[in-house]
This record gives sequence, C-alpha cells and structure tokens, in this order.
Amino acid sequence: MFIKESDRAIVRLPFDPDEAWGTKERHHVRGTLDGVAFRGPLVRLEDGWAIAPGAAWLRDCPLEEGLEVSVTIEAEGPQADDLPPDFAAALAAEPEARAFFDALATFYRKGYLKWLDGAKKPAEKRSARIAEIVTLLKAGHKQRPRS
Repeated sequence: MFIKESDRAIVRLPFDPDEAWGTKERHHVRGTLDGVAFRGPLVRLEDGWAIAPGAAWLRDCPLEEGLEVSVTIEAEGPQADDLPPDFAAALAAEPEARAFFDALATFYRKGYLKWLDGAKKPAEKRSARIAEIVTLLKAGHKQRPRS
C-alpha cells in the first residue's frame, strides 16, 4: 500500500530482504510500482523495509495515498553467488570489506569486478589486485583511485 509518512512516500514490503538476499546494510533493487519502472536503495524502517520513491518519480508518476499498488522487485547488480570464487573467498575473510561491498550501488560493484577481471593472468597479478580491492573496501572507497 502506498502511504505518506512525514516527509516521504513509502511502499512497505511484505518480506524481509535480509532473509531473501542476505543481510546487507543497504539493498539496491529494481522493479516496478504499478507498472512503472524504478530503481534505487530500499529504506530500513523500525518495523521492516520499504521502497521510497523519490520526488521526481512521484512527480512523473503520481500515486494516491492509501492506494493498493502492485510491486515487482529484484536485487540489482552482482550478488554473492555471482562473484568469482577467489574474490568471494577474500571478502568472506574480511567481513568489514564484504559489508561495504554489499552496500555499494551496482555501478561501483561492477566497476571493481571489471577491474579485477582485467587481471586474469598472471595469477600473482590477480591476487595482488584482490588484496588491493579488499584494502580499498575496508577503507571505505567506493571505487579505486585513478592514477
């Protein structure tokens, strides 16, 4: 159901994305609200999760408060099962880096994976790049610094 709550509009989710997709600080999703596409992070509420369409989306796709809306939703971007095994193992060994990686927007996660993919051979280069990525993630860098 679409409702207004203080200064924002929300659509409460009937499920817990942490249970469905694994515990994360932030879930980036894509889907539809009454057939209109949206994407962005979910909002954690005291008693669950919600989609909070932004002002521009609401301006272009106005919804009436109390209206029942149909929702489709899916996790966006690379998920844990999609990660290369060596990178997944490195993240599993560093929970702080893993949590930061999981909370990144799809654009940033894909950027790190593309950079890693560029170091397939030799194996030492790939291992060094994985270590560098983990260090950057632990330090809170959304993307690698450009030289």
